[in-house]
Amino acid sequence: MINTQEILETIKMIDDEHLDIRTITMGISLLDCADSSVEKACTKIYDKITKYAGNLVKTGEDISRQYGIPIINKRISVTPIAHIAGASDTDNYLKFAQALDRAAEETGVNFIGGFSALVQKGYSKGDEILIKSIPEVMKNTEKVCSSVCVAGTKAGINMDAVKQMGQVIKKTAEITGDNSSMGCAKLVVFANAVEDNPFMAGAFHGVGEGDCVINVGVSGPGVVKSALEKVKGADFGVVANTVKKTAFKITRMGQLVAQEASRRLNVPFGIVDLSLAPTPEIGDSVAYILEEMGLEKCGTHGTTAALALLNDAVKKGGVMASGYVGGLSGAFIPVSEDAGMIAAAKSGSLTLDKLEAMTCVCSVGLDMIAIPGDTTAETISAIIADEMAIGVINQKTTAVRIIPAVGSKVGDMVQFGGLLGEAPVMPVHGYSSAEFINRGGRIPAPIHSLKN
Repeated sequence: MINTQEILETIKMIDDEHLDIRTITMGISLLDCADSSVEKACTKIYDKITKYAGNLVKTGEDISRQYGIPIINKRISVTPIAHIAGASDTDNYLKFAQALDRAAEETGVNFIGGFSALVQKGYSKGDEILIKSIPEVMKNTEKVCSSVCVAGTKAGINMDAVKQMGQVIKKTAEITGDNSSMGCAKLVVFANAVEDNPFMAGAFHGVGEGDCVINVGVSGPGVVKSALEKVKGADFGVVANTVKKTAFKITRMGQLVAQEASRRLNVPFGIVDLSLAPTPEIGDSVAYILEEMGLEKCGTHGTTAALALLNDAVKKGGVMASGYVGGLSGAFIPVSEDAGMIAAAKSGSLTLDKLEAMTCVCSVGLDMIAIPGDTTAETISAIIADEMAIGVINQKTTAVRIIPAVGSKVGDMVQFGGLLGEAPVMPVHGYSSAEFINRGGRIPAPIHSLKN
């Protein structure tokens, strides 16, 4: 039974501590939309998405009004388009992306994810065409997000794909350069990509999922920081327990919204993603949580240990509140979307190398990081390779969403707007990795992948 104190506590979390449901994401299978005709396939895709998701936005708004819970984004994820478009006779998938974009516009969602390919072990024809189409798609669509999985613990690292994605990111930055290279903000490269992630830009609806599901992503860094302010100076056992209790409360709210959306839309409930997703709002920051633990500035020595504690405690608290936890579930560290990360990067405390170390213990990876526009494609590929290695060896999801901002140099600020915020351009190493990247082939899976 929920008592009056818990109700008042939740109201305070919403009003003063930026607690929200970050996203309701409807996952839709498009496996039955494949067709040898591009036009027929695109029509099927548009019709199915608009049929299933036609009431998604209204339902989210109705739930938000009824319960007083802010629901920030309503999104759609679909089957990786490389699986669907591969049946069609075409060498460019822009029309498929435009069909997704039209469906997103019609349904009113913020983003639609799934212009994706899974090439951790090799390419199909559809994968090759999709990846080559990404820069043009990012330039010519508004709401479409793209992802490519190039590595996995069971498969190793596809270094040919890593090399190609460096080139794709570089080209995407160039052709969207008149808009802060925004195309790269909607493109992510994965190791161990998951099938039920509700967060963009990496969301897609995996082939192991049902025909249609509702996944919810919660948030609440401000709530966690506020809770830790009440135990200032306490030992780490108390800190961990405080985070667990807070994560439980946050996740319980997400479970409520997920079940209610599932009931109203008559769509099965999938998962709740526990991830602490920050925003550029002051106070809604993962970096500030780490600083509340006693770090003078995020990025200094001790940051990785603090983040490890936070990530683990969030998971432990969340799994007690929901029977179906999935997605990525942990703490995100997107630089441009976190006021504390932005401040730490501008001060020089937080570097690209330190961010890479932090990704060993948190959700996802190098996220929304701006680098100089003249960074070479090989250097971008090498950054991807390092992050993929962390994911493969540690059997976790890692990713790279990096923006080589055209015309920008170290110290400049790149403006993205909205939840994407702004990012200080961070330096990369000046020594070349080109010979390493140009070897190609596949880095084999690690020995601990042989578990059967």
